[in-house]
Amino acid sequence: MDRNSATGAFLIAAVFIVYLFFFKPTPPDEKPAATPAATAKAATAPVPAPLDSAVAARKLGAFAAAAATDTAASQTQLQNDNLTVTFSSKGGRVQAVRLNKYKTFFGQPLDLLDARSSSLDASFRTLDGKTVKLSDLNFQPSAAQAFTEGKKQGQRLTFTAQVAGGQIEQVYSLPQDSYEVGYDLRFVNLQNAVAQQPLTFTFLDNVRQTEQDAKQNRNHATINHYLASDDHGALAEASEKPEEVVVNEPVKWAAHKHDFFVAGLIADGTPFSTGKFASTVNLADSTYLKTLTSTLTLPIADVQNGKAHFRYFFGPNSFSLLKEVAPDFDRNVYLGWGLFRWVNRFVVLPVFHLLEQFISSYGVIIAILVVLIKLVTWPLTYKTYESQARMKVLKPEIDEIKEKYPDDQMKQQSETMKVYQSVGVSPLSGCVPMLLTIPILFAMFQFFPNAIELRQQPFLWARDLSTYDDLIKLPFTVPFLGNHLSLFTLLMTVSTLAMTYQSNQTNTAMQGPMKFYSYLMPVVFLFVLNSFSAGLTWYYLVSNVVTLAQQAITRRFVDDKKIRAQLDANKVKNKDKKPGGFQARLAEAMKSAQEKESEARKPTRRK
Repeated sequence: MDRNSATGAFLIAAVFIVYLFFFKPTPPDEKPAATPAATAKAATAPVPAPLDSAVAARKLGAFAAAAATDTAASQTQLQNDNLTVTFSSKGGRVQAVRLNKYKTFFGQPLDLLDARSSSLDASFRTLDGKTVKLSDLNFQPSAAQAFTEGKKQGQRLTFTAQVAGGQIEQVYSLPQDSYEVGYDLRFVNLQNAVAQQPLTFTFLDNVRQTEQDAKQNRNHATINHYLASDDHGALAEASEKPEEVVVNEPVKWAAHKHDFFVAGLIADGTPFSTGKFASTVNLADSTYLKTLTSTLTLPIADVQNGKAHFRYFFGPNSFSLLKEVAPDFDRNVYLGWGLFRWVNRFVVLPVFHLLEQFISSYGVIIAILVVLIKLVTWPLTYKTYESQARMKVLKPEIDEIKEKYPDDQMKQQSETMKVYQSVGVSPLSGCVPMLLTIPILFAMFQFFPNAIELRQQPFLWARDLSTYDDLIKLPFTVPFLGNHLSLFTLLMTVSTLAMTYQSNQTNTAMQGPMKFYSYLMPVVFLFVLNSFSAGLTWYYLVSNVVTLAQQAITRRFVDDKKIRAQLDANKVKNKDKKPGGFQARLAEAMKSAQEKESEARKPTRRK
C-alpha cells in the first residue's frame, strides 16, 4: 500500500468510525433480565378499576349499565400455529399475544404483549360530554366460530355490549398460518348517544427485554408509521430522551417495533385521521426498556356505518413476511438508508434467502456470501493492487525528488505530480476502487444486527449470531469495551493486524505516523465492534482471510517489470501532452499555492 492509498484508506476508516459512533450499539446492560417475580412488582399498564353503580352513572351516563360490577372479567383465546391471542371481556380487547414459534434469548415463552405491560383501548365522546373507554364496558364474547373467505380459513370471535339502546360490536378473526388478526368495530343504533367526534385508539406498550443485549434491544425499539400520502415516518430509535411526533394527516398504519418483532395496527378501510406517537425511557427501570405510545383517531361516522376495518399484525420482523402485510410495512426491518438499503434489499437479502434453501448453517451462509461478494468485487481489488504496484515502481523517482528538495514540501509535491502526469498515473486510482466497495461494507453493517434470520442461530461457539458472542467474560468492565470480549471480534482484529503487517512488509512507503495508524485502526475497531452481532464480526473475519488469499493470487498476475515497461511507454507517449481534467486542476492549485508560499518567504522591504 503506497502513501496515497494508505491516506485514502485511513480517511475511509475514519469515516467508518464516525458512522459507527452515531449508529453503534451501547455496551450490554450489566443488570440481569427481570425475573417473573420482579416483573410482578414492576409498574404496569393501567388496569381499569371496577366502578360501583353510582360512580358508573356519573362517569358513563347512558353507558353505565354495561359497566356493572357484578360481572367478572373473563378471558377468551384465538389460536393458530403462530399466535395465541388472549382477549378480555373487559373492553372486548386484545389483552395478551404470545408468539408460539419463538422464545426469548433466555428460553422463556415470547409474549409480545401481556396484560401487565401493554394496553390496547379505544374511547369516544357521548352527547352529554362524557368520555367512554371500551375498557370501561363489559362485553359478552361469543363462541369461536370457523370461517372461510376465499382461500382464507380460520376462527372468528365476536364481542357485544348492549349499551344506550344500541350495541357495540367487535369482531376478531385469526386465519390459519397467519400473524394477522382481523378487527372490525361497529356502533349499532347509537346515533342518539354518541357525539360526532373522532373515536380514539390508544396503544400503550412497555417494551420488555427479549434479547441478550438490553441496550441494543432498547435502541432498536421504536414506532414507525405510514401516511396516506405515501410518506414514511419514525421516532428516533437510539434516543434516550422523550420523543414525540404529531401527524395531522391520514395514517395508513402504525407499528411498534421491538428489535426483532412487531405489533402493528393497519387500517383496511378509511385511514386514521391523525396520529400521535411518543416514546420515553427510564434507564433506572430494569423491567421495561422503553415505553411506546400510539394515539390514532378515526371519524365516528365510519364506526357507525360499518366502515371501521382493521388488521393487527403480531409477528417477527422478517422482510419477506412484512412486505406482504401492507404498503411499506417492510420498513420496520431497518436495512440502512439510501444506497445501503438498496444494496441490502436487492442484493444481500435475495442471495441470503437463496442460500437458505440449500444450507442450514447460517455461519456457512455468511462465509459463502463473503466469497461471492469478493468474487464480484475482485476487479476493483485488482485495480487497487495494480495501482499500488505502479506506485511501488515509481518509488525510486519519488525518493530522488525528496532528496533533491528536502526542505521544500510544495516543490516535492509539484515535481511528484509531474512524474505522475508523465507516466499517466493518478494518485487517487488506488482509492476510487476502495470507495466503490464502501456501500457493501455499510450495508453489511446494517444487515446483520437487524436480520431476524440470524436470531438464536448458533455457530461454532456463538449461541446467537444476531448478538455478540461472550465466550470470554471479564471479571471487570473495560471502558468502551464492556465486561466481555467477543472472540469473533478478537480474531477479526488479529487477522486485520496480520493483513496490515503483510502489507507493510512489502510497502516501504509506509513509514512514520501512517505506519502507526495502520496498526492502530484494527485495535480501534476491536473496541467499536465488540458489542456488535457475531454474524457481522464473523463476516469481517472471513472477509479478511479471503482478502489475504486474493492478495497472494493477485501478486502472481502483477509483474513489476511489465509495469515499468508500460510506464516508460506512457512517458514517451505523453511527452508533449498537456494534463487535463482533475490532474490539470490539481497541478494548477499546487502551482498557485507554491507561488503564494514563495511570495510569503520574500523579505519585506523597508521604506
